[in-house]
Amino acid sequence: MKIALGFSLVFLLVAIFPGCSATKNTALNISEEEKTAFTQSDGRQDTVLLSSDATEYELIIIEPGFNTWLQGVARPKGFYSQSFLERRNLFYVNAWNQRTLSPQRYDPMLYQMQIDYDSRIDYGYDLNFKLYNYFIYFQRKYRQRLGPFTPRI
Repeated sequence: MKIALGFSLVFLLVAIFPGCSATKNTALNISEEEKTAFTQSDGRQDTVLLSSDATEYELIIIEPGFNTWLQGVARPKGFYSQSFLERRNLFYVNAWNQRTLSPQRYDPMLYQMQIDYDSRIDYGYDLNFKLYNYFIYFQRKYRQRLGPFTPRI
């Protein structure tokens, strides 16, 4: 009985591990349209600014190509729920901030500033949408991985 159980456990582990490694090593499929968006520069439109006096927040994204990518490649507004965006943003912000604290391990030119994101504050759909999409854009453009989620569009 013990031998059968041990064999089953070993078989189960062997069956699980190849599946895990296959998902981690999956290459991103980046289309030509997306590659073009990464390099587009709209001058003034390279800066995305969101602010609100009511909640005293400000989101500034200065990244050539992001606005073009957001408008032409990313999923449209309404595709994700606000709660989904908030959960992912909290996860991505934590990973991002850890990397800003480790410049010897992660490129300090990519992770220059920490992001102050408080899960207890309702930043609204628009900010969460743009922040989430920036994380997806960033991961795809710079081939970074901020966690276990594949940055898909």
